[in-house]
Amino acid sequence: MLNPERPIVMTVAGHDPTGGAGIQADMEAISYTGSYPVSVITCLTVQDTNNVQSIQMLDADFMLQQAKTLLADMPISVIKLGLLGSTEMVDAICQLLKQHPSLPVIFDPVLAAGGGTELSSQILIEHIKNKLLPLVTLLTPNIPEAIKLGIAQQDSDNDAIVLSNQICKNILITGTHSSTEQVQNSLYADGQLVSQTSWRRLEDEYHGSGCTLSSNIAGWMAQGFSLQYAIGKGQEFTWNSLKRAQKLGKGQLIPYRI
Repeated sequence: MLNPERPIVMTVAGHDPTGGAGIQADMEAISYTGSYPVSVITCLTVQDTNNVQSIQMLDADFMLQQAKTLLADMPISVIKLGLLGSTEMVDAICQLLKQHPSLPVIFDPVLAAGGGTELSSQILIEHIKNKLLPLVTLLTPNIPEAIKLGIAQQDSDNDAIVLSNQICKNILITGTHSSTEQVQNSLYADGQLVSQTSWRRLEDEYHGSGCTLSSNIAGWMAQGFSLQYAIGKGQEFTWNSLKRAQKLGKGQLIPYRI
């Protein structure tokens, strides 16, 4: 049995040419923890720091070939999922996860670009909800994503989050899209609120915050830390990365993940 000095995280996500989100962001956030990132590409995109202009999905079988080749060669500790983009890709991912049921799975449900471009259809969302979420260890949606997936709703003030149906075991709902003075993130386990953490709301808009959070959590979990510890470290790392973010393009700031 191979026993590498650096535990390995496999990230399955799209390619973002800016490096702000997607595979490149995942690899930076995972590397920070001391874990080693390997990547499986689901799609290519044309985008800048403002928005996604177009997306080219790869063949789901080709994605599966990438993942199976890595899993046969290297002792993967954790799988992180990002932009999937098609029902065929979701089916292929489900097939893969069922073949490796002992591996923790962190899923950042990328349903829309930061600039507003929709990256999912209602059919795809239902596919994710019904087939993939039961296989996920930790789901990390923001508020709009949680609502689209039918696991949360907002109150009359559009602030408070009420979990209505917990499909996967652990859900960390991030409050970046609410109107509260502080960003409040809420962790639910088995339908119960476990913890809430508050972070000073930063003024700018950022490209890749969800990728940063989920991938960093995956990296800490690969190191052998508990889920709750990894979630705490991931939030701290993400906030600091956003605080030090740089305006490298004409749109959203790029997190500084070093």
